[in-house]
Amino acid sequence: MPDQPQKPAAGVSRRTVARATAAAGLAALFGAAATAPARAATRLGPRTRDVSVPSAALGRSAPVRLILPSDFATRPEKKYPVLYLLHGAHDDYTSWTRETDIEAFTAGRDLIVAMPDAGPTGIPSVWRGGPDYETFQVKEVPALLAREYRASGVRAVAGVSTGGYGAMAHAARHPGAFTAAASYSGILDTTAPGVPVIMDAIVARENLPAASLWGNPLLNLLTWRDFNPRARATGLRGTALYVSQGSGRGDGGDPLPGILESALWPSAQGFARTLALMGIQATTHFYEGGGHDWAHWKPEFTASWPVLARALGVPE
Repeated sequence: MPDQPQKPAAGVSRRTVARATAAAGLAALFGAAATAPARAATRLGPRTRDVSVPSAALGRSAPVRLILPSDFATRPEKKYPVLYLLHGAHDDYTSWTRETDIEAFTAGRDLIVAMPDAGPTGIPSVWRGGPDYETFQVKEVPALLAREYRASGVRAVAGVSTGGYGAMAHAARHPGAFTAAASYSGILDTTAPGVPVIMDAIVARENLPAASLWGNPLLNLLTWRDFNPRARATGLRGTALYVSQGSGRGDGGDPLPGILESALWPSAQGFARTLALMGIQATTHFYEGGGHDWAHWKPEFTASWPVLARALGVPE
Protein backbone atom coordinates (compact mmCIF):
# COMPACT_ATOMS: atom_id res chain seq x y z
CA MET A 1 0.00 0.00 0.00
CA PRO A 2 1.50 3.40 -0.95
CA ASP A 3 2.52 5.78 1.80
CA GLN A 4 -0.13 8.31 2.74
CA PRO A 5 0.76 12.03 2.51
CA GLN A 6 1.75 13.48 5.86
CA LYS A 7 0.25 16.64 7.31
CA PRO A 8 2.57 19.65 7.65
CA ALA A 9 4.33 19.77 11.01
CA ALA A 10 3.26 22.42 13.47
CA GLY A 11 4.93 25.77 12.88
CA VAL A 12 5.58 25.12 9.18
CA SER A 13 3.41 27.07 6.75
CA ARG A 14 1.63 25.44 3.85
CA ARG A 15 3.51 27.78 1.48
CA THR A 16 6.86 26.48 2.79
CA VAL A 17 5.70 22.92 2.33
CA ALA A 18 4.52 23.70 -1.20
CA ARG A 19 7.84 25.27 -2.13
CA ALA A 20 9.77 22.33 -0.72
CA THR A 21 7.53 19.91 -2.61
CA ALA A 22 8.03 21.83 -5.86
CA ALA A 23 11.80 21.92 -5.35
CA ALA A 24 11.86 18.19 -4.71
CA GLY A 25 9.81 17.59 -7.84
CA LEU A 26 12.19 19.64 -9.99
CA ALA A 27 15.19 17.87 -8.48
CA ALA A 28 13.60 14.53 -9.29
CA LEU A 29 12.76 15.67 -12.82
CA PHE A 30 16.28 16.83 -13.68
CA GLY A 31 18.36 14.59 -11.46
CA ALA A 32 16.67 11.21 -11.25
CA ALA A 33 17.89 9.99 -14.62
CA ALA A 34 21.49 10.73 -13.76
CA THR A 35 21.45 9.09 -10.35
CA ALA A 36 18.95 6.24 -10.72
CA PRO A 37 20.67 2.99 -9.79
CA ALA A 38 20.57 -0.01 -12.08
CA ARG A 39 18.10 -2.72 -11.27
CA ALA A 40 19.43 -5.86 -9.64
CA ALA A 41 21.78 -7.74 -11.94
CA THR A 42 20.83 -11.19 -13.20
CA ARG A 43 23.72 -13.56 -12.61
CA LEU A 44 24.35 -15.76 -15.66
CA GLY A 45 27.65 -17.27 -14.60
CA PRO A 46 30.60 -16.72 -12.28
CA ARG A 47 31.56 -13.50 -14.09
CA THR A 48 28.63 -12.68 -16.38
CA ARG A 49 25.69 -10.46 -15.46
CA ASP A 50 22.73 -8.89 -17.25
CA VAL A 51 21.91 -5.44 -15.93
CA SER A 52 18.84 -3.33 -16.72
CA VAL A 53 19.86 0.33 -16.98
CA PRO A 54 17.26 3.11 -16.51
CA SER A 55 17.85 5.47 -19.44
CA ALA A 56 16.59 9.01 -19.90
CA ALA A 57 18.08 8.96 -23.42
CA LEU A 58 15.90 6.00 -24.42
CA GLY A 59 12.89 6.77 -22.27
CA ARG A 60 13.00 3.25 -20.86
CA SER A 61 15.33 0.75 -19.26
CA ALA A 62 17.65 -1.15 -21.56
CA PRO A 63 19.90 -4.18 -20.99
CA VAL A 64 23.66 -4.40 -20.80
CA ARG A 65 25.55 -7.67 -20.50
CA LEU A 66 28.69 -7.47 -18.37
CA ILE A 67 31.65 -9.80 -17.98
CA LEU A 68 33.49 -8.90 -14.80
CA PRO A 69 37.19 -9.47 -14.08
CA SER A 70 38.17 -12.72 -12.41
CA ASP A 71 39.34 -10.90 -9.27
CA PHE A 72 36.46 -8.41 -9.11
CA ALA A 73 35.01 -9.77 -5.84
CA THR A 74 38.36 -10.12 -4.09
CA ARG A 75 39.83 -6.72 -5.01
CA PRO A 76 37.23 -4.17 -3.83
CA GLU A 77 39.71 -1.29 -4.07
CA LYS A 78 40.63 -1.93 -7.70
CA LYS A 79 39.33 -0.09 -10.78
CA TYR A 80 39.20 -1.63 -14.24
CA PRO A 81 39.30 -0.49 -17.88
CA VAL A 82 36.26 -1.33 -19.99
CA LEU A 83 35.97 -2.93 -23.42
CA TYR A 84 32.64 -2.13 -25.07
CA LEU A 85 31.47 -4.66 -27.66
CA LEU A 86 28.61 -3.57 -29.94
CA HIS A 87 26.24 -5.90 -31.75
CA GLY A 88 25.11 -5.75 -35.36
CA ALA A 89 21.81 -5.28 -37.15
CA HIS A 90 18.79 -7.44 -36.27
CA ASP A 91 20.61 -8.90 -33.29
CA ASP A 92 20.95 -7.93 -29.65
CA TYR A 93 23.27 -7.43 -26.71
CA THR A 94 23.67 -11.20 -26.18
CA SER A 95 25.36 -11.79 -29.53
CA TRP A 96 28.98 -11.54 -28.41
CA THR A 97 28.58 -14.18 -25.70
CA ARG A 98 26.41 -16.33 -27.99
CA GLU A 99 28.70 -16.24 -31.03
CA THR A 100 32.19 -15.97 -29.50
CA ASP A 101 34.27 -17.23 -26.60
CA ILE A 102 34.66 -13.74 -25.16
CA GLU A 103 34.06 -14.98 -21.61
CA ALA A 104 36.92 -17.50 -21.77
CA PHE A 105 39.09 -15.14 -23.82
CA THR A 106 38.98 -12.41 -21.15
CA ALA A 107 39.42 -14.72 -18.14
CA GLY A 108 42.39 -13.59 -16.09
CA ARG A 109 42.58 -10.24 -17.87
CA ASP A 110 41.95 -7.20 -15.71
CA LEU A 111 39.07 -5.59 -17.58
CA ILE A 112 35.31 -5.30 -17.68
CA VAL A 113 33.52 -6.25 -20.91
CA ALA A 114 30.28 -4.33 -21.51
CA MET A 115 27.81 -5.26 -24.25
CA PRO A 116 25.05 -2.63 -24.36
CA ASP A 117 21.81 -2.89 -26.29
CA ALA A 118 21.45 -0.86 -29.49
CA GLY A 119 17.87 -1.71 -30.40
CA PRO A 120 16.68 -4.05 -33.16
CA THR A 121 18.49 -2.22 -35.98
CA GLY A 122 21.78 -2.23 -34.08
CA ILE A 123 22.42 1.38 -35.17
CA PRO A 124 23.57 3.10 -31.96
CA SER A 125 22.85 6.65 -32.97
CA VAL A 126 20.63 9.60 -32.14
CA TRP A 127 17.38 8.76 -33.89
CA ARG A 128 15.32 11.59 -35.33
CA GLY A 129 12.69 12.32 -32.68
CA GLY A 130 13.30 8.92 -31.14
CA PRO A 131 15.72 7.00 -28.91
CA ASP A 132 19.25 8.25 -28.37
CA TYR A 133 21.39 5.11 -28.29
CA GLU A 134 24.55 7.16 -28.63
CA THR A 135 24.03 8.87 -25.28
CA PHE A 136 22.96 5.58 -23.74
CA GLN A 137 26.18 3.85 -24.80
CA VAL A 138 28.65 6.73 -24.50
CA LYS A 139 27.34 8.50 -21.37
CA GLU A 140 24.79 6.52 -19.37
CA VAL A 141 26.36 3.05 -19.39
CA PRO A 142 29.86 4.36 -18.54
CA ALA A 143 28.37 6.40 -15.69
CA LEU A 144 26.70 3.26 -14.32
CA LEU A 145 29.91 1.23 -14.59
CA ALA A 146 31.95 3.91 -12.85
CA ARG A 147 29.36 4.23 -10.09
CA GLU A 148 28.55 0.59 -9.42
CA TYR A 149 31.29 -1.57 -11.00
CA ARG A 150 34.49 0.41 -10.30
CA ALA A 151 35.19 1.16 -13.96
CA SER A 152 38.12 3.45 -14.63
CA GLY A 153 38.08 6.14 -17.29
CA VAL A 154 39.97 3.94 -19.77
CA ARG A 155 37.67 2.60 -22.49
CA ALA A 156 37.92 0.91 -25.88
CA VAL A 157 35.08 0.06 -28.23
CA ALA A 158 34.66 -2.52 -30.99
CA GLY A 159 31.74 -3.72 -33.04
CA VAL A 160 30.50 -5.79 -35.96
CA SER A 161 28.45 -4.46 -38.89
CA THR A 162 26.27 -1.62 -37.56
CA GLY A 163 28.16 -2.04 -34.29
CA GLY A 164 31.35 -1.33 -36.24
CA TYR A 165 29.67 1.86 -37.40
CA GLY A 166 28.89 2.64 -33.75
CA ALA A 167 32.46 2.03 -32.63
CA MET A 168 33.93 4.49 -35.13
CA ALA A 169 31.08 7.00 -34.86
CA HIS A 170 31.25 7.08 -31.05
CA ALA A 171 35.03 7.54 -31.08
CA ALA A 172 34.87 10.21 -33.81
CA ARG A 173 31.98 12.17 -32.32
CA HIS A 174 33.41 11.99 -28.77
CA PRO A 175 37.17 12.55 -29.17
CA GLY A 176 39.13 11.17 -26.26
CA ALA A 177 36.26 9.11 -24.85
CA PHE A 178 37.86 5.89 -26.14
CA THR A 179 41.52 4.95 -26.29
CA ALA A 180 40.85 2.53 -29.16
CA ALA A 181 38.12 1.70 -31.67
CA ALA A 182 37.79 -1.37 -33.89
CA SER A 183 35.37 -2.08 -36.71
CA TYR A 184 34.72 -5.46 -38.29
CA SER A 185 32.75 -5.02 -41.55
CA GLY A 186 31.34 -1.75 -40.24
CA ILE A 187 29.41 0.93 -42.12
CA LEU A 188 32.11 3.59 -42.14
CA ASP A 189 30.87 6.04 -44.79
CA THR A 190 27.13 6.49 -44.46
CA THR A 191 26.84 8.79 -47.50
CA ALA A 192 28.90 6.67 -49.94
CA PRO A 193 27.03 5.54 -53.07
CA GLY A 194 24.59 2.78 -52.20
CA VAL A 195 25.09 2.98 -48.43
CA PRO A 196 22.00 5.11 -47.63
CA VAL A 197 19.93 2.41 -49.35
CA ILE A 198 21.50 -0.19 -47.06
CA MET A 199 20.79 1.94 -43.99
CA ASP A 200 17.19 2.45 -45.07
CA ALA A 201 16.78 -1.29 -45.67
CA ILE A 202 18.04 -2.08 -42.16
CA VAL A 203 15.53 0.37 -40.69
CA ALA A 204 12.68 -0.85 -42.92
CA ARG A 205 13.26 -4.49 -41.95
CA GLU A 206 12.26 -3.55 -38.40
CA ASN A 207 9.05 -1.93 -39.74
CA LEU A 208 10.30 1.58 -38.99
CA PRO A 209 9.99 4.57 -41.36
CA ALA A 210 13.25 5.14 -43.22
CA ALA A 211 13.33 8.81 -42.25
CA SER A 212 13.10 7.95 -38.55
CA LEU A 213 16.89 7.54 -38.36
CA TRP A 214 18.47 10.75 -39.76
CA GLY A 215 15.80 11.91 -42.16
CA ASN A 216 16.12 11.91 -45.94
CA PRO A 217 19.74 11.37 -47.09
CA LEU A 218 19.44 14.24 -49.60
CA LEU A 219 17.16 16.71 -47.84
CA ASN A 220 18.91 16.09 -44.51
CA LEU A 221 22.43 15.64 -45.88
CA LEU A 222 24.04 17.72 -43.12
CA THR A 223 22.55 15.41 -40.48
CA TRP A 224 23.75 12.33 -42.36
CA ARG A 225 27.23 13.86 -42.56
CA ASP A 226 27.20 14.73 -38.87
CA PHE A 227 26.77 11.05 -38.00
CA ASN A 228 29.16 9.81 -40.69
CA PRO A 229 32.45 8.34 -39.33
CA ARG A 230 34.32 9.32 -42.50
CA ALA A 231 33.11 12.92 -42.34
CA ARG A 232 33.99 13.10 -38.63
CA ALA A 233 37.35 11.34 -39.01
CA THR A 234 39.34 14.23 -37.53
CA GLY A 235 37.88 13.26 -34.16
CA LEU A 236 39.74 9.94 -34.39
CA ARG A 237 43.17 11.50 -34.20
CA GLY A 238 45.05 10.04 -31.24
CA THR A 239 42.75 6.99 -30.99
CA ALA A 240 44.21 3.56 -31.75
CA LEU A 241 42.22 2.20 -34.70
CA TYR A 242 41.62 -1.20 -36.29
CA VAL A 243 39.54 -1.58 -39.46
CA SER A 244 38.82 -4.87 -41.23
CA GLN A 245 36.66 -5.60 -44.25
CA GLY A 246 36.30 -8.41 -46.75
CA SER A 247 35.66 -8.02 -50.46
CA GLY A 248 32.90 -10.63 -50.33
CA ARG A 249 33.96 -12.06 -53.68
CA GLY A 250 34.58 -15.70 -54.37
CA ASP A 251 33.81 -17.01 -50.89
CA GLY A 252 31.32 -19.66 -52.02
CA GLY A 253 28.38 -20.98 -50.01
CA ASP A 254 25.46 -18.72 -49.15
CA PRO A 255 25.82 -15.67 -51.44
CA LEU A 256 24.01 -13.16 -49.18
CA PRO A 257 26.83 -12.58 -46.63
CA GLY A 258 29.23 -12.07 -49.53
CA ILE A 259 26.90 -9.62 -51.25
CA LEU A 260 26.51 -7.58 -48.08
CA GLU A 261 30.27 -7.60 -47.50
CA SER A 262 31.07 -6.51 -51.04
CA ALA A 263 28.52 -3.69 -50.81
CA LEU A 264 30.44 -2.19 -47.87
CA TRP A 265 33.91 -2.75 -49.34
CA PRO A 266 34.13 0.63 -51.18
CA SER A 267 33.01 2.67 -48.16
CA ALA A 268 35.55 0.95 -45.90
CA GLN A 269 38.30 1.61 -48.43
CA GLY A 270 37.24 5.25 -48.67
CA PHE A 271 37.27 5.59 -44.90
CA ALA A 272 40.81 4.19 -44.75
CA ARG A 273 41.97 6.54 -47.51
CA THR A 274 40.58 9.51 -45.61
CA LEU A 275 42.45 8.47 -42.47
CA ALA A 276 45.67 8.13 -44.48
CA LEU A 277 45.26 11.55 -46.12
CA MET A 278 44.72 13.12 -42.70
CA GLY A 279 47.78 11.39 -41.28
CA ILE A 280 45.69 9.39 -38.80
CA GLN A 281 47.28 6.02 -38.16
CA ALA A 282 45.17 2.87 -38.33
CA THR A 283 45.78 -0.85 -38.53
CA THR A 284 43.78 -2.15 -41.50
CA HIS A 285 43.05 -5.61 -42.84
CA PHE A 286 41.31 -5.71 -46.20
CA TYR A 287 41.01 -9.28 -47.41
CA GLU A 288 39.66 -11.05 -50.47
CA GLY A 289 36.47 -13.03 -50.04
CA GLY A 290 34.86 -13.14 -46.66
CA GLY A 291 31.25 -12.72 -45.66
CA HIS A 292 29.20 -10.45 -43.46
CA ASP A 293 29.06 -12.99 -40.66
CA TRP A 294 30.59 -14.16 -37.39
CA ALA A 295 32.75 -16.77 -39.09
CA HIS A 296 34.89 -13.88 -40.34
CA TRP A 297 34.41 -11.42 -37.47
CA LYS A 298 35.69 -13.77 -34.76
CA PRO A 299 39.21 -14.09 -36.20
CA GLU A 300 39.24 -10.35 -36.89
CA PHE A 301 38.54 -9.63 -33.23
CA THR A 302 41.45 -11.87 -32.28
CA ALA A 303 43.68 -10.08 -34.82
CA SER A 304 42.65 -6.70 -33.39
CA TRP A 305 43.25 -7.71 -29.77
CA PRO A 306 46.85 -6.39 -29.54
CA VAL A 307 45.58 -2.94 -30.59
CA LEU A 308 42.75 -3.03 -28.06
CA ALA A 309 44.86 -4.54 -25.27
CA ARG A 310 47.62 -1.94 -25.56
CA ALA A 311 45.06 0.86 -25.48
CA LEU A 312 43.36 -0.66 -22.42
CA GLY A 313 46.65 -1.34 -20.64
CA VAL A 314 46.01 -5.07 -20.23
CA PRO A 315 48.11 -8.09 -21.29
CA GLU A 316 47.90 -9.19 -24.90
